[in-house]
Amino acid sequence: MADETQGPAIEFEDNGSKGRYFLRAPTGEEAEMTFTRIGEHQIIIDHTEVPEAFRGQGAGVRLVTRAVEDARAAGKKIIPLCPFAAAQFRRHQEWADVLKR
Repeated sequence: MADETQGPAIEFEDNGSKGRYFLRAPTGEEAEMTFTRIGEHQIIIDHTEVPEAFRGQGAGVRLVTRAVEDARAAGKKIIPLCPFAAAQFRRHQEWADVLKR
């Protein structure tokens, strides 16, 4: 369900061992967070990219938050290799339950 105050809805793409969460601007630009699956119970967030069209709107945080919510619901752990995602995990102690230590 899209929250219009937050901008476009987050979309999900699953390509087997890899996947991504993304937002598409009306202009076609995409903010994305990519991940790689490690077995059945872990994912590695390996890249987050937010183009100028999304800057200052919290798009990157929205993408990582969605991955955290999905991981929590599926009983998975996250390894945040991407510097942006790692920084978000440091800021959001409430995500500790899905952080792979």
